[in-house]
Amino acid sequence: MKLFKTLLLACVAALPLLPAAHAEGFPDKPIMLVIPFPPGGPTDAMARTLAAEMKDRLGQPMIVENRAGAGGNIGAEYVSRAAPDGQTLLFGTSGPLAINSSLYRKIGYDPVKSFAPIIQVGHLPNILVVNPAVPVKNVKELIAYAKANPGKLSYASSGNGASSHLAGVMFNTMAGVDLQHIPYKGTGPALTDLLGGQVSMSFTDVLTALPYVKSGKLHALGITTATRSQALPNVPTVAEQGVPGYDVSVFFGIVAPAGTPPDRIAKLNKAFAEVMATPKVKELLAAQGLEPAPSTAPEQLGKFISTQTTKWASVVKQSGAQLD
Repeated sequence: MKLFKTLLLACVAALPLLPAAHAEGFPDKPIMLVIPFPPGGPTDAMARTLAAEMKDRLGQPMIVENRAGAGGNIGAEYVSRAAPDGQTLLFGTSGPLAINSSLYRKIGYDPVKSFAPIIQVGHLPNILVVNPAVPVKNVKELIAYAKANPGKLSYASSGNGASSHLAGVMFNTMAGVDLQHIPYKGTGPALTDLLGGQVSMSFTDVLTALPYVKSGKLHALGITTATRSQALPNVPTVAEQGVPGYDVSVFFGIVAPAGTPPDRIAKLNKAFAEVMATPKVKELLAAQGLEPAPSTAPEQLGKFISTQTTKWASVVKQSGAQLD
């Protein structure tokens, strides 16, 4: 009897420790990282760079799965409806995690309420580039030229509602100009017409523009983010050149379904943060044009998604863009 009481007391004493041990057996199978876009793009490359390094931190492989469609909504909705156990994650971007809730008439998830934030990976700056035929050398000259020639200048985007479209909407509003928007079906066709002079400029991503800027086929006027790009440190920001507060980029963040236990979120956050801090991964991500996030805390990503959703709702409304 005395031995039984001793064992019983020991079991009772251990009970408060059980919740803390919730993540100790996690993960016990491969984790799925969903990319809501097709293979081959910058989002796919970044996600695969991180996933390849996660097994050493978590003891299980991280399997990448592309679930593309509807501007990222199909993959995002899939993850939002997955079991909240930390086994299914979304490598999301500005589209599904901020812009699409305003851009699409109906989506099957809420970017703020449907997900538990894990970590902000960073952002990919856009860059304002012009065809060399446009007689301007900087953003101030562009604004002056656009005001003197209303409706003459056009900008190409990869499609209605893309960051390259909404960047122009913001620029028109904040600079007081009237650049004409020409949407294309993808960055490739937009770039082809820009190089050919059919359109005047574009707010494309730095990585895409970089070889054309270096070869002189396009002129770089300004980086669209609040700080300069590591890839083109000598190019000033748009904000530095007379448009204070102008800040546009594509951000990347990893989220889990809402309701995922906090201890599992913490374990995933720690693993991703450690991987992102390794020299190998930092170098790979920098080569992909990524600028690191100011914080790796889950709550920071949560706040950022909330503020970005509000910001882009206003810009989308100004643009008049609406997708089914």
